[in-house]
Amino acid sequence: MDYLRQQCFDQKVQWVLEVDLAKFFDTVDHRQMRELLGRRVRDGVIDRLIAKWLKAGVMEDGNVSYPEEGTPQGGVISPLLSNIYLHEVLDKWFVESVQPACEGRTFMVRYADDFVIGFERLEDVQKVQKVIAKRFARFGLKINTAKTRLVRFGRPPRGGGGTGGKPGTFDFLGFTHYWGKSRKGHNVVKTKTVAGRLRRALGKIREWGWKHRHLPLKAQQREINEKLRGHDSYYGVTGNDRMLSRLRWEVTKLWRKRLVRRNRGNSPNWEKFNAMLRTFPLLAPRIIHSKL
Repeated sequence: MDYLRQQCFDQKVQWVLEVDLAKFFDTVDHRQMRELLGRRVRDGVIDRLIAKWLKAGVMEDGNVSYPEEGTPQGGVISPLLSNIYLHEVLDKWFVESVQPACEGRTFMVRYADDFVIGFERLEDVQKVQKVIAKRFARFGLKINTAKTRLVRFGRPPRGGGGTGGKPGTFDFLGFTHYWGKSRKGHNVVKTKTVAGRLRRALGKIREWGWKHRHLPLKAQQREINEKLRGHDSYYGVTGNDRMLSRLRWEVTKLWRKRLVRRNRGNSPNWEKFNAMLRTFPLLAPRIIHSKL
């Protein structure tokens, strides 16, 4: 994540192409997968083992099917196979063909099937947009046009002037990237939790709370704090304090609401509930990953 922020900051990026592949893990072509793997792996034993993984059946509602496309859902081998596949399909193509054809600076950051491409010049973006869908189609993949978008992401001019307008934002790996101000007033690239991911985290805690609403308070506190700790282990990055605090506030309101419904006729008001929080406090927001 630091590398992405640094690239946007240093490389004079004006445009970011946010690309989404449609059902990547479900549509990988087995024949082409094995062909690409054969360029890197010459061991016949490994090749046969991978073939068995790809042909492993999938059980749904008691019925077993044997898909001819895609990698095993939840299989430990799937991320590895997919990385090798996209290294050949995307990474090498970008380095060997795209960058030499671009007149301005470019960069790409990819994690599994999620990737963004930064450009200095709009003409270079347009060149890539014309060919990228065809490139993926050659390997049985499709771009999700509904979720693929081009964002103007140039550094804001000093003093707020200029004719380019306010820079946009883009999402990558659960974070929204945007331009903001440092404590010293300088323009910097910041990150915050994507709103949808925050709602998803809150939804899981809400679902857990409903199923376990009759647990003792201490047990509820312990489990909720474990979920908050797990959330912070990924989203606890420098500059994301506000979104971490917002999750705590929403969880606090949700917890009180559950207690109100559980203790009919003896519902805690906010004064009593805050007193309870002093005895059973929720974990404070924690920054786990600091910017370099």
